[in-house]
Amino acid sequence: MQVEAQDAGGKLKRQPSRGMYILPSVFTAGNIAAGYYAIVQAIQGVAATNAQATADHFDHAALAIGFAVLFDGVDGRVARMTSTTSDFGKELDSLADVITFGVAPSLLAYIWGFRMLPMMPLHAALRDQLVHAGVFVCFLFLICGASRLARFNISINPQPRNPGKPGHKYFVGMPIPAGAGVIASIIHFRDGWPIDNPWFALGWLSLIVLTGFLMVSSWRFWSGKEIGVESKQPFQMVALIAVLGILIALYSEWMLIFIAIGYLISGVLARLAYSWSRDRRVTKA
Repeated sequence: MQVEAQDAGGKLKRQPSRGMYILPSVFTAGNIAAGYYAIVQAIQGVAATNAQATADHFDHAALAIGFAVLFDGVDGRVARMTSTTSDFGKELDSLADVITFGVAPSLLAYIWGFRMLPMMPLHAALRDQLVHAGVFVCFLFLICGASRLARFNISINPQPRNPGKPGHKYFVGMPIPAGAGVIASIIHFRDGWPIDNPWFALGWLSLIVLTGFLMVSSWRFWSGKEIGVESKQPFQMVALIAVLGILIALYSEWMLIFIAIGYLISGVLARLAYSWSRDRRVTKA
């Protein structure tokens, strides 16, 4: 049901009913539920009685974060399409993102990549150092993600340090759902089997640091806001989304890691390309 109200020009404008404002919050609640489920699965992975059960719990946690990314993308679009954006919805969405894309992936990254490292007599000291470093680095990921959300909430028309095409909108810094997606996609790619090599754990440590840095950086990342069913070619867009969904369903391990890592690399390449072109302009000048 919709009600009518007068705008500043005196014209009648349809207003959505109060019940419609609940719809975006339903997807946000699904986001929180997925984050909570991921946390529970990560904890149960430690307490599992066999290796396969441990891997299954971690894989379920990673998939839950992946579904949360979908919910996070839908709730905002639903709110805009139904004209039900509100301050309450924005605050709830930010709190949900801290839980689902901050707390859940940081805890999962620590348990999966460091806490589950086996005892190795030849590398006992290295393992202990990695576990301690993992606590700090995963907490750093959480702080970076929360800071990224806070900056996004208070920014008005933010501009990246390396501007892109005029008229196109970009994220300043990697969004926290994308950062969580990087962690979840790698864990899912390994079917949840935790890292059992300290040298691989060092690489995992470096990736978490890089992801945290990209979230608080001022580098541009593609926002995708120009994509939607209301575009000039809606049929082609719907078909593309359907094909992508089918590919993800059939080859989720490869598709999700390709999308997540590809998005991360795109921001780095955009920054390098801008620096290279700027240096060329300075040299010619």
